[in-house]
Order: sequence, then structure tokens, then C-alpha cells
Amino acid sequence: MIIKPELVKQIKDYFSLNIYETKVWIALLTKGIASAGEIAEISRVPRSRTYDVLESLEKRGFAIMKLGKPVKYIAVKPHVVLDKLKTNVERNADEKMKSLSKLKETKEYSELEQLYNVGIEPVRQEDVSGAIKGKSTFYSHLKDLLESAEKDVIICTNINEFQSKSRFFSLAFEKLKSRKINIQVALSGDEKEIKKINNKFKINAKPIKIDSKFFIADRAQVLFSINKTESPADEMSVWLNTPFFANSLVFMFEQAMDSSK
Repeated sequence: MIIKPELVKQIKDYFSLNIYETKVWIALLTKGIASAGEIAEISRVPRSRTYDVLESLEKRGFAIMKLGKPVKYIAVKPHVVLDKLKTNVERNADEKMKSLSKLKETKEYSELEQLYNVGIEPVRQEDVSGAIKGKSTFYSHLKDLLESAEKDVIICTNINEFQSKSRFFSLAFEKLKSRKINIQVALSGDEKEIKKINNKFKINAKPIKIDSKFFIADRAQVLFSINKTESPADEMSVWLNTPFFANSLVFMFEQAMDSSK
């Protein structure tokens, strides 16, 4: 049997295996139960390496050593392997989250904060700005912008974006309301859907005609998207820390809201 190179490449990436592990596992799956020699013949992996690879696959849960002689290996069902990998990823993610949560309590983290504060103090306010690429990075910055707000925030986006990030906004509204931050929301799109959002989130989002995405905190910081793309990785945004521009944008926003009443 010839193992397709395309299959090897995809399986290698999906299951985080090296090239030999991938070929050996696929070969074992085609036999169900096989000796190292049989696997070496099918996979074209050197026989001297096949033993080590099978042992590695056994430790990782891809294969089981059959009792008895001669030594043979049994392929583990792909769905069992997948379930185990998912469990491992979830466990590792939980452990990583716990580790990151405790990071703020360390003296090393305190030193990082001090270094940043010392470095940022002499910087001109208008220089504290930057370009942001990618939707996930955008929302990381947005989370920080909303959490740093002390008085008010303005949220302007479209209904589809809002719905796709409903959990993010739900948590954001909870935190903002608990801190008594004034919230103004404007959404473009289907007005029936906007009414549903208002009922669900207990907000008073106003419908607007223009499709735009920007966020303002305390009339000082502005985060806005500058392009519309189907690829989240290609989304471009700009973050500015400038009360002069922010106040102008707030004025235009409030004028637009007043005219829409």
C-alpha cells in the first residue's frame, strides 16, 4: 500500500506528530495489528527507527503493545485518540490559565509594570498610538480599553459583529454596569435584530445608517477599524490616545444620535 504524501502532511499537522510517527501510525491503522517489521515495510520508515517510533506512539496513546510473542502493536481507534488529545488540550489550557492568573501576584510581574510605567511617563500623549492587525488582537485591546474606562464608553459597530461577539459584549456590559460606567451604543443593521439585542442585554442601542466600528473610552482613547474583510487575520485597526480627536469624534457621534431621534 502506498501512503499518500498529502495525507501524511495533513495528519502530521492535525495530530502534532513528526513525519516518522505519522507514517508509522497510518501504516498501523491499515493493518490493525502488526509487528515492527510489517510496519517498516508498509511505512517505508527504517526498521531500526520503527521500534522507537512505535514505543513513542504507545506512550502518547496512538498504539497499544499486544501481549505475547512476537511483539506486535494494536492501532488505537482514531476517535479515541482524538478524544484523548482534546482532553489533554483542555487540561493543559486550564493549567495554563491558572498559571497566568497567578502571574499578577509575582514580584516579577510587578517589576514589569514598574518598567512600563517608568518608560511611558516621559512619552508624549499623542505618541501613544499604534496599528493593530487581526481581529483577536483588536478584541484584546478593546477589552483593555473598556476595563480602563472610568466614566463613559461609546460602542459603535454593526449588528452582525455584535452578535458574533455576544459573549464578549455580555461580559463587558456586566463589568461596565457594575462600575457605573455610562454606556452609549449605536448599531447598524436590521432594526428588528437591534431591538432583540436591547431586550437581551438590557441596553438602549440606537440604530445608525452608516456601517462603522469604533470604540471610545472617557473621551480620550479611540479604537477603530479601518477596513472590512472576510479574513479575521487581515483586519486592520488603529488605537489612539488623544482627547483632542476623541472629543471631536464624540461630538459628531452625539450629533448623529440626536438627529436620528
